[in-house]
Amino acid sequence: MNIDRLVFAFAGTFILASLALSQYHNINWLWFTAFVGANMLQAAFTGFCPLAKILKLTGLRPGNAFN
Repeated sequence: MNIDRLVFAFAGTFILASLALSQYHNINWLWFTAFVGANMLQAAFTGFCPLAKILKLTGLRPGNAFN
């Protein structure tokens, strides 16, 4: 699995988890969902993704999006 797919998997997992937490625990978990979405949006325009940088340091193979 390359970095691009892992970033999408992490983002999707965090979004779904925070949506579930907002329904069953506290509505303020939606702020975490907004943070993940904003990070994805800025990564689309700038190409900078903190998770991708961390995964690259671990030696994983980058995909086309985060070279």
